[in-house]
Amino acid sequence: MSTHVEKDNVTGRETTGHQWDGIKELNTPLPSWWVYVFWVCIIWSIGYWVVYPSFPTAHGYLKGVFNITERSKIEETMANVAAERAPYMERLAALDVDQIANDSELLNFSMAGGKAIFAENCAPCHGTGGVGNTGFPSLQDDDWLWGGTLDDISQTIHVGIRSSDNDDTRFNDMPAFGKDGILSHEEISDVVQHVLSFSGRETDADAATRGTEIFADNCAACHGDDGKGIVEMGAPNLTDNIWLYGGDQATITQTVTNARRGVMPAWEGKLSDETIKMLAVYVHSLGGGQ
Repeated sequence: MSTHVEKDNVTGRETTGHQWDGIKELNTPLPSWWVYVFWVCIIWSIGYWVVYPSFPTAHGYLKGVFNITERSKIEETMANVAAERAPYMERLAALDVDQIANDSELLNFSMAGGKAIFAENCAPCHGTGGVGNTGFPSLQDDDWLWGGTLDDISQTIHVGIRSSDNDDTRFNDMPAFGKDGILSHEEISDVVQHVLSFSGRETDADAATRGTEIFADNCAACHGDDGKGIVEMGAPNLTDNIWLYGGDQATITQTVTNARRGVMPAWEGKLSDETIKMLAVYVHSLGGGQ
């Protein structure tokens, strides 16, 4: 029995016999190359499924014949990096932070490592390259609240500032002279004028004169009689126009009135001693190290 196959008059191709609104469906097969590629992809996917990790199961996932995962690759890479770094880390552990500068090879290693550590842990507050932000000091100048030597920087990183995580944290508390009722509004205004005069700015001369005695009685114990600060107490220099929160009259008034109590975390216990040494070396190199 023969079957009649209808052909399209225009293209000469066989039709499927389907027709819609006078439009006939041509029976056009897929190109051979496409069919071959399609089956190769299916076979490849099955092979990939067998060899590599794939679907989850009730007790984990299908690990594949090779049992290869991105996690295992990363762990292998990190293990190789740790092995390469081990000799340097051992040398770092044996030296004081100020001795590292005398070893050029170890210094270069510490600088490279410290830069990466800084970017990961410190830059969110201190800014890229230690440029600083409002409330977070610049590490590129010579204005150090607690000292800018390698030992000072290392100690600050270890114990933090006003950190609740370390009993040896650096700590000094500025009174809130207005909020706590220690000074009146007028006395605060006068002492702010006196503080402004330290950096040679134009002030109300009479108010600045009245503020002299107020400063001596309430501020000089930490900031010094000349306003240049006392590093051992973490009290900033008021004469150099470098201000942590701002040096305009309104901001200084707010600082005297309500005080500032910034916190830096203690990195001891979070970072290894060797890592802190690298970080201290890098911070010291930013331009403000003493």
